[in-house]
Amino acid sequence: MNPLPRIAVTMGDPAGVGPELCLRLLQNEELAREVTPIIFGDAGVLQRVAAHLGWTFNAPVITTAEWPEKHRTITVPAVLDLQCVTAVDVIPCRVNANTGHAAYQYLDRAIAAGLAGEIAGICTGPINKAALHAAGHHYPGHTEILAERMQVDRWCMMLTSPEITCSFVTAHVGYHEVPQLLTSERILEVIELTHAAMRRLREREPKLVCCGLNPHAGEDGLFGNREEERIIAPALAMARAKGIQIEGPLPPDTCFLTWRRAATDAYICMYHDQGHIPLKALAFDTAINTTLGLPVIRTSVDHGTAFDIAWQGIAGPSSLFAAVRLAAKLAVQPH
Repeated sequence: MNPLPRIAVTMGDPAGVGPELCLRLLQNEELAREVTPIIFGDAGVLQRVAAHLGWTFNAPVITTAEWPEKHRTITVPAVLDLQCVTAVDVIPCRVNANTGHAAYQYLDRAIAAGLAGEIAGICTGPINKAALHAAGHHYPGHTEILAERMQVDRWCMMLTSPEITCSFVTAHVGYHEVPQLLTSERILEVIELTHAAMRRLREREPKLVCCGLNPHAGEDGLFGNREEERIIAPALAMARAKGIQIEGPLPPDTCFLTWRRAATDAYICMYHDQGHIPLKALAFDTAINTTLGLPVIRTSVDHGTAFDIAWQGIAGPSSLFAAVRLAAKLAVQPH
């Protein structure tokens, strides 16, 4: 019998909800029958949060010295204790450079394990960008760290849920930067990555929709600088020439209507909020963030560190559970 896929789950910022979500994951017996999650974090922080909440923490703890020998034989949910931050020094709900650096180290170690083939995929817990930057790691988020460390030049962010799936041509940039970052080549790249991912998930040819950049998709040049005609339409023509089913560019204010969502496997969005707003309105608790184009499977929760409720035991774990399940599903599917 083949072992269950072992998925590295980074704990995220220790001052946020990441530790309590990881504790819930370690105790989920149903999920443990589908996948073997390994928390890349600090056992001391997990022990402290468990004690604070009156929860049980009895998962096996593996040291970094033991990891090279033990990682192949792990068959139950476990913790790789990276000892990046001292538990008593963590102040919950507070932006801190030390916890930002710890979150970066958890991810860095998971990336190394993924590239070495020691785990089947990575699921990332939430990080706080202010804490990350305070620690000297000047990245917009997880996605950019993963792309740089894995040395890929074709990648994009995709958020998926049972209700709606969106991929992004641009993501963590200001609105004024979006038009100058759009090229037909980049749009085609995102279309191709999304097409491949959805074909893998749906196990059939997917139907894609591409959003326009401007109101009413430019309305024949009335709005914007004819980005739809000059940049987006040529990318769609190239995609169709490759056999990809894609409609657009469509007006963003109507392309997410119920009847169109029912006929669409994924949307190609030009900028962050174009896809994030409908997705979070429809599927805030179930959406999963995944990075396409990486040599290692990566999924993530689609929420932040939630400092306002951290260490209270009330954070919902559904997004983390769904993200771990998706990583496991992708790990066992043929590419």
